[in-house]
Amino acid sequence: MPVQPRRRLPAEWEPHQATWFSWPHNRDTWPERLAAAETALAQAVQVLSRGETVHINVLDAQHAQRVREQVGAGENILLHILPTNDAWCRDHGAIFIQEQTADGWRLVATHWQYNAWGEKYPPWDRDQQVGRAMAALLQVPCLPLTPVLEGGAIESNGAGVLLAAQKCLLHPRRNPGMTTQDWEVYFRDYFGAQQVVWIDAEIQGDDTDGHVDVTTRFVAADTLVVAVETNPADPNYPVLQAHWARLQALAPALNWTLIPLPLPQPVFHRGQRLPASYANFYIGNRVVLVPAFGDPQDAVAQALLQKLFPQRQVVGIDSRGIVEGLGGLHCLTQPVPAV
Repeated sequence: MPVQPRRRLPAEWEPHQATWFSWPHNRDTWPERLAAAETALAQAVQVLSRGETVHINVLDAQHAQRVREQVGAGENILLHILPTNDAWCRDHGAIFIQEQTADGWRLVATHWQYNAWGEKYPPWDRDQQVGRAMAALLQVPCLPLTPVLEGGAIESNGAGVLLAAQKCLLHPRRNPGMTTQDWEVYFRDYFGAQQVVWIDAEIQGDDTDGHVDVTTRFVAADTLVVAVETNPADPNYPVLQAHWARLQALAPALNWTLIPLPLPQPVFHRGQRLPASYANFYIGNRVVLVPAFGDPQDAVAQALLQKLFPQRQVVGIDSRGIVEGLGGLHCLTQPVPAV
C-alpha cells in the first residue's frame, strides 16, 4: 500500500508567508457598523503587513480601489478580485497545511465544504469556491474534501494535538451521520493530529455552534488561554466554569498549563448579545492582534498576551464594529504557513 504523505497543521505562532482576508462588504452582516468594521480591519492589515504579506479578496475593480484607499499602498498588501458572499475567511477559506515530500516540505491547501454555519445565512455559493481559488492564486496543490469544516472550529498546537468543536462539527446541518471517530481520521490524515480534544463551550451570541476560537486557544504547545466569566449572574458563567473544570481535569495527563482570559462586559446590538471575546486574537509574525471593546478588561487581556508573546507586539484593534457581524478578528483571518 502507498505510504500516506506526512502532513501537519502548523500552530498559528509558527512562521507565516502571509495572512489572507476577505474584505467586509455584506450589509446584512453589518447593518450599521460596516464602515467601523472596515476601519478596524484596515488597521489590522497595516500592522500585519510590516511582518508578512497580506492577501485580500475583493469583489471587483471598484471595490479594489475602495479597499486600497483604506489599507494604503504597501507592497506587501495584495488585492485579488475574488468575490465572496461574506468576510469570514477563517471559515470559508482554504486551510493551508505543510506536506512532506521526497524533496522536503511543501505548502498544500485543504479545501473543505462550507455552508454558512449549518445553512444559517444563504447564499454561500461564492464563499464555497474561495478555497480552491486561493490555492490557484498561490499555485499550490489543493486537496478537495467532502465534510463541512470551518477553520474557527479547530485549533492546532503544531505538535500533534488538535482542539475541535464537537457541537459544530457533528451538527446535522453540516455533517449528518458523522461521528467523532470519523473526524479523527480526517484530522490525523490531513492535519497530523495524534490526539483530538473535543471542546463543548458556546458563549452568548455565538452563532457558530461553539467555535473553538471564541473560548480556547493555544499560545504554546503545552499552554492554553481559556475564556472565563467571573460574574455568576452572567449566562456565560456556568458554561465557561464547566469548560474550565473539564480542561483542568484533562490538563495533568496532557501536561497542559491553563491560563484564564477574562471576557469584556457584555456587548449588545439592538438588544442582541454579541460574542465579544478576547480569545479571538490573531498571532502574526511580529504582532498579536487582540480585539478591544472600550472596556477596562481590554488592558488586562492585552497585558496577559504581551507576557505570553514577549517577542511580538500586542496591538489592540477596536472590534466593536467587527463584532456586530457576530464574529471577530480571528474569524476574519486565514494564515498561510511558511515552508
